[in-house]
Formats: sequence, C-alpha cells, structure tokens
Amino acid sequence: MATDLTIDDFAAALPPEAALMGLDLGTKTIGLAISDAGRRIASPLRTILRTKFRADAEALLKTAAEHRIAALVLGLPLNMDGSEGPRVQATRAFARNLGQLTPLPILFWDERLSTAAVTRTLLEADASRRRRDEVVDKMAAAYILQGVLDRLSPRT
Repeated sequence: MATDLTIDDFAAALPPEAALMGLDLGTKTIGLAISDAGRRIASPLRTILRTKFRADAEALLKTAAEHRIAALVLGLPLNMDGSEGPRVQATRAFARNLGQLTPLPILFWDERLSTAAVTRTLLEADASRRRRDEVVDKMAAAYILQGVLDRLSPRT
C-alpha cells in the first residue's frame, strides 16, 4: 500500500463507516488509539512494547483486525522547523515495511508537539510520573488521530 497519501486521497479510500487507528511510533513503544466507526472521537487503546519489526507489525495488525480498522494514521515526527530528521526516516521505513504486510491505507500526520500537549494535560491532571509513563504514548496516538478525525469531519 502506498504511504504517500494526501488527506484527500486517504479520505477517498475510506468506507463510509469504519474505525481508524492512530499510531505514535517511538523507539521503545508504539502507542495505539482507535476511533469510533463514525470517526468522531479518538480513544487511547494500548501500548505495544517494541521488539523486532515483524513482532511489532503482527501485534499492531492483530489489534487492527480485532477492531475492524479501515486505515492507519501514523504520526510523523517532523522537526520543529518542518524538516525531516532521522526519526522521520525511521518512521517512513516502518510504514513502507508495514505497507507490504497490509492493504490498509496509511496516512502520515504531523505529530509535532503531540507528546508535549499530552504530557501537559497529564501534569494538569496531577498524574504521577509513573502514570504519565504508562499512558503518554497511547494518549499521543489519540491526539494524532483526533487531528485527522477533525480534518476529515464535514464542515458545517
């Protein structure tokens, strides 16, 4: 599956009612979030501890199948100036490899400041450091996915 989709191409590839999955790809974990079938709300789902690509992909795709996911949204960790560094290259390579294992469309979405926004929210909620560490990746995935859901929602 191509991983260079525009938001319009991505929207055109989606069935009318189906959930999406957001991914926050880190070096140690992958945060997962899912939307409702109507694609209004993103909810944190789980965190996958990374090992090897094949195992990570299998866990991710198994979760996608269990939730009947129609497409994937992968956070793209651009530098603050919009340039692409080593983390973007690693994310694009992960998406290329994952795209060979699934027909699901994969959309990249700018994730700048997603973890910072989620961490700030958790600090405001007075979450302990341990609790923040447990939930930040899946909450960042939900933050990324919600950005796409908001962009896909019809303007009224």
